[in-house]
Amino acid sequence: MATRSFFHLHLVSDSTGETLITTGRAVAAQYPAISALEHIYPLVRSQRDLDKAIGEIEANPGIVLYTLVEADLAERLERTCRDIGSPVLSVLQPIFDLFRSYLGTEVMVKPGAQHVLNADYFRRIDALNYTMMHDDGLMGGDLNEADVLLLGVSRTSKTPTSIYLAHRGVKTANIPLVPGVPLPPEVEHLRNPLIVGLFASPERIVQIRENRVLTLSPQHDVAAYTDRTMVAEEIAQSRRLFNQRGWPVIDVTRRSIEETAAAIQGLLRAHRRALIVET
Repeated sequence: MATRSFFHLHLVSDSTGETLITTGRAVAAQYPAISALEHIYPLVRSQRDLDKAIGEIEANPGIVLYTLVEADLAERLERTCRDIGSPVLSVLQPIFDLFRSYLGTEVMVKPGAQHVLNADYFRRIDALNYTMMHDDGLMGGDLNEADVLLLGVSRTSKTPTSIYLAHRGVKTANIPLVPGVPLPPEVEHLRNPLIVGLFASPERIVQIRENRVLTLSPQHDVAAYTDRTMVAEEIAQSRRLFNQRGWPVIDVTRRSIEETAAAIQGLLRAHRRALIVET
C-alpha cells in the first residue's frame, strides 16, 4: 500500500482559532489523498506567545495561516516564514482590504473582537441551556418557547444538530419517535416552533445503531433495534407522520451536521416570515 502523504498546517490566532480551523479544514478536505497535521496556536497576543508558534514552525515547516491583527506580531511571523521558506497567509487581510475600500475607513485593531460578551453572546448561551434541557424528549412544559423542534427515529442526528443550532442562538428541542409511543399531546398544538422531521436510509440507521449496540443495556431489544425490516418500517411511519402534519423533512443520510443545520436555518427564516404575516 502506498504511504499516505501529509503536510504540516500551522494555524496562528490572537483569538480562539475557530476561523482558521474552519477555513483550513475546508480547504484541506479538498485534498483527500494528503493529510494535514494541524498545529494550533490560539490566543497569541504577545511576542512571548508567538515564540512557541515560531519554534514549532521552524521545527516542522509547512503552510502557515494566521489571524493576527497586531502589526508587530504579523510582521515578525511573516518575516520568519520567509526566512525558512514556509508559505504564509493572513486569512483576514483580504477581507480587511475589501471592507476598507468599500467603507472608506481604517480598521480598529481589537484581537478577539467577535467574542465580546454582548447581547448576541448571551442569546447563544440561553439557547444552549434551553437545548440541553430539552434534549431527547426532555419536556419542561415550555416547548412553545423553542425556535425549532426536531423529530426523528433514533440515530437521525437530532442531538448534535440541536447543539450545533444552539451555538448559533437557535433554541432547539428534539423528541425521538419510538414505535408504539405517541407524540406528546403538546406537540400537536405548538405554534411558534418550526417543526422539522429528520430521516435517513434504513441502511444508514442500521449501520449507526450496530455501532451503538455495545453501549446499550442488556434489557434493550437489540435484535429489533438493528433489524433492517423493522428499521425501514420505523422510518416509513415517521415519514407518514411528517406528511400528515405537513412538517418539512430533511434526509440526513449523506448530510453533515453543518449542512443539516444550514437547511434548517433556511426553513426557520421562512417560518418566521410566515408568522409575521399571520400576525
